[in-house]
Amino acid sequence: MRPNIITEAGVSTRLNQWWGSTPFITSGLTIICAAIYLVCLLVGYDSYAEICFLPSAVASHLQVYRFYTSVLFHGSLLHVLFNMLTFVPLGTELERIMGSVRLLFLMFLLATTNAIFHLIVAFLVDYNPLYHVSYLVDECSIGFSGVIFSMIVIETSLSGVQYRSVFGLFNVPAKWYAWILLILFQFLASNVSLLGHLSGILSGFAYTYGLFNYLLPGPSFYSSIEGLSMLSVCVRRPGFILCTGGTTYGQLPTHSNMSTPPSALINANFLRNISSWMPSRRTSTVQTSTNQEQEDPRFPGRGRTLASTGTEPTAREANANLHARLLDNSTPSDLLTNSQHTAANAVRADATVTADQTDTFDEELKKLVAMGFERTQAEVALAAADGDPNVAIEILMSQQD
Repeated sequence: MRPNIITEAGVSTRLNQWWGSTPFITSGLTIICAAIYLVCLLVGYDSYAEICFLPSAVASHLQVYRFYTSVLFHGSLLHVLFNMLTFVPLGTELERIMGSVRLLFLMFLLATTNAIFHLIVAFLVDYNPLYHVSYLVDECSIGFSGVIFSMIVIETSLSGVQYRSVFGLFNVPAKWYAWILLILFQFLASNVSLLGHLSGILSGFAYTYGLFNYLLPGPSFYSSIEGLSMLSVCVRRPGFILCTGGTTYGQLPTHSNMSTPPSALINANFLRNISSWMPSRRTSTVQTSTNQEQEDPRFPGRGRTLASTGTEPTAREANANLHARLLDNSTPSDLLTNSQHTAANAVRADATVTADQTDTFDEELKKLVAMGFERTQAEVALAAADGDPNVAIEILMSQQD
């Protein structure tokens, strides 16, 4: 009996740690989708004709609300379970990269653009002069998987990984990962919306190419949202990740990073990326008093696989060190890490961090982790405190109260 009790306790503890490490928006959206399905199940609601994404209804009756209701409802227990198990590690990774408010806005944008792409492609296929395919405009689609496909493309681009594992069976080049999943799901399930998933992939690539940059607000927008008094309870939650009021991650598309007209951006991105079929992003330049120094074109954050949750500090440190060594092969040695870049932008946008400051930040961060604080929260707190460990401890203690 003893080993069984220990084993059960271990699984329960690991599940609690896994869910406890899930950030605020990711866990909140997971609970909302699960609750909506449970309510539908209890009241016997199984007719989704009024809330699904139906191109003919959207076009004829301007039922724009279907853009958003369709992504929150699911048709079966396996449907919602599979989508949420895929979304949790993916949303956790992106929320840690972007911040909670930025991720929430991104998912709203992706839900909108996915529906628009779905609508356009459905009617183009239906009214093409060669062969009419009318069933797409009358196809009723529900589920969060379209947004998940967009997030897969975005996370793959930001992480900079070269290969992805498909269900743990085999590895594929990262640039083909989303397309291979699209094909596999069509073979594995007969009721999967091909156009819904395809629209998600198109939105993900459009975002990584920078085509949505003029739709993205600047850092002040996220800072003002985080400063609202009505959201103070949410902001103080341990799982809430601040955007820190600045462009913490220079490679994230944003309106403020735009320095070229839209036409030039589209042409340059298309010609640059068509050769590799993989979205990439030109990094913004850091203006100094004498010259401009260009950052590494790849995302400087931690590159982890899609299924990784990063709940253990040792695993995150190992992945961060591995990614840093990969970057050192082709980039300057003084490239900022995510947390250091946060601290630098908190002082001024064009600030640079010396090697001594980098070592000091890492040492203070390790001390905070050794004291028992969660690494991600310690990074944010130390960055907000401009590297002062005493102020960072006060911030962390206030969050735990």
